[in-house]
Amino acid sequence: MDYIKAFLVGGIICVIGQLLMDGTKMTPAHVLVTFVTSGVILTAIGIYEPIANFGGAGATVPLPGFGYALGKGVIEAVNKDGILGIFTGGIQATAGGVAAAVFFGYLMSVIFNPKTKK
Repeated sequence: MDYIKAFLVGGIICVIGQLLMDGTKMTPAHVLVTFVTSGVILTAIGIYEPIANFGGAGATVPLPGFGYALGKGVIEAVNKDGILGIFTGGIQATAGGVAAAVFFGYLMSVIFNPKTKK
């Protein structure tokens, strides 16, 4: 049942992104920023936590999940370290994911030869 929940939540997030690109003049970069920002905002007001608990990886792996991790990290760091947590919490919470993205992106650029679009 967990797989079905993850598929449904992740699918809904993808459908929303596709509708934004098809129905508006938003580019994938605009959708990326919108999703990450909405993840942070929904976490701050307490809406994304139940979605993440229900959808599991379907809610935490897509872009709003990155915003959720940022927001949750900031909230936890502020509770622990005070005002300094605003600046350090999000980075500490997402450092592993960011480091992995940089490492594997670099690795793929070394292995494969990218071609420019014509």
